[in-house]
Amino acid sequence: MMVPAEKELRTVLAQFAEARIEHDVRPTGRTSRALEDSTYTLCVMTASRTVEEALRRADLVLEQYRTNRQGLAQEDETLAA
Repeated sequence: MMVPAEKELRTVLAQFAEARIEHDVRPTGRTSRALEDSTYTLCVMTASRTVEEALRRADLVLEQYRTNRQGLAQEDETLAA
């Protein structure tokens, strides 16, 4: 799987969350399409077949980004010392 850029992944997750909430609160044809579109995009970005799997993978990718940032910060502190 190609790793999606953090900013784009976060954007799609936000779109999915917004579409999910809007559709759950007031379902219409438009909200259904928005939810389907954001679900599809999230699944493609994470190479997943289901939204549940896509959300798990997105969490793992974001955790890896966080871990990488922490590692870089620790390297910077070591170099500065």
